[in-house]
Amino acid sequence: MSETASVEESRPRIVLYSHDTLGFGHLRRNIMLASRLRELPSRPVILLLAGMREAGSFNLPAGIDLITLPAYAKQMDGKYAPRHLGLSLEMLARIRENTIMAAVLSFRPDLFIVDNVPRGAQHELDSTLKMLRQTGTTRVVLGLRDVIDQRDKVRQQWVKQRNFTAVSEWFDEVWIYGAQDFYDLIAEYDMGPIIRDKARFTGYLRRDHAVDPAVSDMIRNQILHGDSTPYIMTMVGGGRDGLALCKAFAESRLPAGRRGILVTGSQMSPRDTKIVSDIARDNSNLTVIDFLSETISLIDGADKFIGMGGYNTICEVLALNKDALIVPRARPRAEQLIRAERLADLGLIDMLHPDEISADKLTAWMKRPRRLANCPNPINMDGLENVALFASEAFATRQPRMHVH
Repeated sequence: MSETASVEESRPRIVLYSHDTLGFGHLRRNIMLASRLRELPSRPVILLLAGMREAGSFNLPAGIDLITLPAYAKQMDGKYAPRHLGLSLEMLARIRENTIMAAVLSFRPDLFIVDNVPRGAQHELDSTLKMLRQTGTTRVVLGLRDVIDQRDKVRQQWVKQRNFTAVSEWFDEVWIYGAQDFYDLIAEYDMGPIIRDKARFTGYLRRDHAVDPAVSDMIRNQILHGDSTPYIMTMVGGGRDGLALCKAFAESRLPAGRRGILVTGSQMSPRDTKIVSDIARDNSNLTVIDFLSETISLIDGADKFIGMGGYNTICEVLALNKDALIVPRARPRAEQLIRAERLADLGLIDMLHPDEISADKLTAWMKRPRRLANCPNPINMDGLENVALFASEAFATRQPRMHVH
């Protein structure tokens, strides 16, 4: 083995898993976490396990790579189906489960971070988590966003899916990507000692710059073309349930001296995409884009921002101190609605309920002066730094890896 290979072999290894069934939120969060963890002095080698083909369109720093699993689609009733493959749900689940197990077994991570779903989509992580607990050399962490859903639904789902048992038996820690004084996930959902004793609140994940500034600048230049006209930006994540907001924005009347940029999302259906495109075709002040791998530079440059209430979007809005109107998803989960209502109560954003979307209401908001926040204490946005600290603590106790010849 060469000296270079030996050094690489000795570096800590991290696997981050996201199930990725609706939108890009989990994937974007994992990429953000991986990029920060890669900057640690130990320069860990990082493997992402992503649940959608779009993952290959995101730029990743050196030392990070990914495996894209054949995708599930989460329907609006909360049920899963194969997104692309003409297979049964059971067969797709088996393919994904076996792929994950083989990758983790070969990679031998020191740290395995599971995003949001303790047992994975369709319980596809069970065999891998059992294996990791038996070997005992990998620290296993569950990463939870700040809000999950309404209390009764969370309790019912976690009991039904045996999530409490999974956390108790297979996980060493639970990292909550939020601020306890803003939304106390443990108390809100009565998580009890199983979660409380393993939980660490990180603070929100501040992202106020691009993962790769060069890629971000390229995308911004391709869209703005050097036009310095102030713009209002609307973004709806993956876009599968974004038609109403996109349609209303395309039909709205932009303030004088403003242009519009609308990102519809690559998961929007061809039918819905055509509806939006047909409306926007006659509006020379509106630019419509179906997908952007890097959005933060455009959000940063926007005069105003309109979007749904996903975790990553909210973190970017807060980090950039944007004048934002959030139109949260209310079904099948109330996560976005709960988060947006609390932020609106503090004056940090404006909120419009999704059942009240109209072009007239967007037009009226775009003409309003900025609302002043009444939040007495700033929300903790140090999540990325705390995640880096927690990971470093995990590496400090890791066992030396045996060389494989």
